Formats: sequence, structure tokens, C-alpha cells
Amino acid sequence: MTSVTRLENKVAIVTGGAQGIGRAVAERFAKEGANVVIADINEDEGEAVQSTEIEPGSIHFVHCNVMETLDIHNLVATTLDMFESIDILVNNAATISTADFLDIEESEFDKVLAVNLKGAFLCGQSVARHMVEQVANGGEPGSIINMSSINTTVAIANQVPYCVAKGGLTQLTKVMALSLAPHGIRVNAIGPGSIMTKILESVSGDRETMERIYSRTPLGRIGEPEEIASIAAFLASTDASYITGETIFADGGRLALNYTVPVQK
Repeated sequence: MTSVTRLENKVAIVTGGAQGIGRAVAERFAKEGANVVIADINEDEGEAVQSTEIEPGSIHFVHCNVMETLDIHNLVATTLDMFESIDILVNNAATISTADFLDIEESEFDKVLAVNLKGAFLCGQSVARHMVEQVANGGEPGSIINMSSINTTVAIANQVPYCVAKGGLTQLTKVMALSLAPHGIRVNAIGPGSIMTKILESVSGDRETMERIYSRTPLGRIGEPEEIASIAAFLASTDASYITGETIFADGGRLALNYTVPVQK
């Protein structure tokens, strides 16, 4: 059973929180007592999540493009206006652009890095500045969680900027963790493997694709967004009070594998 006190009265921002892993994280945080602000560019889905009644916490939607510094400033200001503090940040906003290395357009490379890496830097810096001030005024240190990927370690040939951005996010996590450790602020990352989000749902009927995914996954199944959310809730809580600068990989055993596994037909 989910604890309702682990994040009680905490204030969290989840970027890219309108769907997929971000939504699962927001809902898990709210169930554990946090007041959550989801930041996204998708207004329809963002407002739909906001209308979901989850107690004992709450979920609120703020339109935010993490490529825009002014949007991030407004996100932080709006959150502080509503709740007067920020205790947790989950940098989850991400995008992809599929093309081979020889064919990827410069504009697409720039866009993916701007959202997936620079966006995490900008949001992290803006929120961390407030967290440091909060600690200086006697408040509790916060926790920042960057949503990475196993593609920080392994690579996909037609996902050039995505893999590069996730690789950079690993180092950003470590740098942030070291910089903010004197203030007691923890920074960690989560590296999901194959998770059943809309992208995977769109190919779930393709037998060849699914067999390829299963063949590289020792646990023999696709992960669920809620499983990633449970790790985020742990990292955001005092249960993880001595963990910082780490990436927790939730991949069904994929990174430990150096061969393929048989797939049941």
C-alpha cells in the first residue's frame, strides 16, 4: 500500500507531466501527499491531469516550454505563489527526432538537446537557486530527479541527439549533485529501459518489434510508467537521504545482458 505521509505537504514540479512517465510520477507524488505542479506544452492533456482528483495531495497544470527561460521563470514563480516553497523537481520533459547520423538535421539536433539537456539545466538551476535560499532560511533541503535513460550508456543509431542528450544528463546529474551537496540538496537520475508509454504502445502490435524488445530484456516484459514513478517517489523522500549523484537504471536487466534471451512464441 502506498504511504500517504512520505511526501506529505511537499511541493513538487514535474516537467513533461501531462502524459507517460511524467504523469505517473505526478500522480504517485500526489497519492503520497505532495502538491504537484505539472509543466507541459500540451494544454489539453495537462488540464486533464489537473482535473484528476487525487488525495491527499493535489495536481496543478502550468503551461511551460522548457526551452524558454521566461516560461521556466513563470513556472517557478507560479509554484511559489501557490505553495510558497519547492521541495522536489523532476526534470522529465523530453522529445525525440528519428534519423540516421548521416541524415539528422542540425535544427533537430539542436531542438532535442535544448529540451532534453538544456531544459533540465535551466529548470534545475532555477529551482536549485530557490532551494538554496530555502535552506538558508531554515527550510529543509530539496531533491532533484533527472529522467535519464539506458541510452546514456547504450546507443541507438537513429536516435543521435536523444542518446547524446541522455549521456550529457548523466554528467549534469553528477555536477549538480556535487555543487548542491553543501546545501544538503540531493540530485539523482532514473534511467528507464523499455516502458509502455505512447511510443511503445504504437508498435505493440508489431510482432517483430516486440520480439526484439523482449529478446534484450531478461525479465521478459515491458516496464510500466508506475514502476518508474515508484523509484522517483523513493528518491524524492527521506528514504533516499544518503543517495546523491546516482543514476538508478530500471531496465528489466537489459544493461547486464551481453547476449539475447529466448522469447516465448
